[in-house]
Amino acid sequence: MKLSWKHVQLQLKETFTISYGSYTNREAIIVSLSCNGLFGYGECTAIDYYGIKIKDLITVLEQIQSKIEKQPIEHPVFFYVFLQQLKLSTFLTSALDCAYWDLFGKLENKNFLTLNTISFNALPESSITISIGSLKEQLEKINSLNWSKIKVKCNFFNLKDIELLLKTNKAIALDANGSFSIEDCKMLENNSISEQLSYIEQPMPIGYQNYAQLDASKKVNWMADEDCQGKESLSNLKAHYKTINIKLVKVGGLTPALALIEEAKRAHFKIMIGCMTESTVGISAGAVLTPFADYVDLDGANLIANDLALGTSIENGKILLSEQPGLGIYMK
Repeated sequence: MKLSWKHVQLQLKETFTISYGSYTNREAIIVSLSCNGLFGYGECTAIDYYGIKIKDLITVLEQIQSKIEKQPIEHPVFFYVFLQQLKLSTFLTSALDCAYWDLFGKLENKNFLTLNTISFNALPESSITISIGSLKEQLEKINSLNWSKIKVKCNFFNLKDIELLLKTNKAIALDANGSFSIEDCKMLENNSISEQLSYIEQPMPIGYQNYAQLDASKKVNWMADEDCQGKESLSNLKAHYKTINIKLVKVGGLTPALALIEEAKRAHFKIMIGCMTESTVGISAGAVLTPFADYVDLDGANLIANDLALGTSIENGKILLSEQPGLGIYMK
C-alpha cells in the first residue's frame, strides 16, 4: 500500500461568513492510499478555529508515511486500530480512515453500504447554508434557491427576523456557532417560535459550563456541534441537547462515526451528518452515513467553485448517493 497526498486550495463561490470569521477559500489535504492500481481518497480541511494547519498535517504525514505503507490490507476496523496508536489529530485520522475504506471497498469491489450491511428506503434531504449577512441579503438568497431545507448562520438573534425567515416556507434551522448568550437561549426555550425551527445548532461557546444551561426537555431542538466530540460526550449532553452533529473530521472518520451513531441512537439522540467546507471527497464519505440520519448538512462541495472529484453529489438537497465501490470517489 502506498500513501500520497496533495495540498489543494478550495475556492469558495462567494465569501462565507460565520461567527468565527469570513472566508474566501479553504486549504485542504487530499490523502490517497493505493494498492494494485486502485486508489482510495480522504480529505482533511485546515480549520483555524480547530487549530488545524496545513504545514502541521504535511509534517505528520511525512513522519508516518513508512508506517502506513507497511500495513497489510485487512478490514478497515484493524487499520483504524493502527491509526489510533499513532495518536494523530481527528482530522488527519479521518482522512486516512476514509481513504482506507474507499480503497478497501474498491479492492473488494463492494461499496461501503454493502460492506456494512446498511440498507435504506429513502434518504433525508440536505440543507444548504446561508452565511451571516443582513436579513435582506439572507432572504434574497433563500428565495433564489430550490433547496427546501435551509441552515442560516447567525451571530445574534431577533425574533422578528426569525418570523420573516419562517415565512419563506422553507424548513429553517439556525446555526449560532457559539454566539448566543444564556439569556438568548432561555428566551428561545420559552418562546413557541422555536418549535417551528428544525434545530438550533451550537447556541453557546463550547463547554459544559455553557450547555448545562440548556434544557433538552423544552420543545426547542438544541443541536450539539463542537460540544459533541465523540461517544464520551454523550452522557453529559443528554439532559441538554436533543440532537448531535456528526462530522467525520471531528470524530476521526467513518469507523468511529459508526460506533458513535450506534451509541447515540441507543441514548435516543437524533443524528445529523454534517461537514466542513469540503470537496466531493469529504462529502462522499459523509454521505454513506446518511441512511442513519434525521438531518443532513452536506452542502460543502456545493459552496466551492473548483471541486476536484466525482462521487456522491447533492442536487437542490437531494442526495445522489454513488453506488460505485468503496466510497465511490474518483478524481477529475
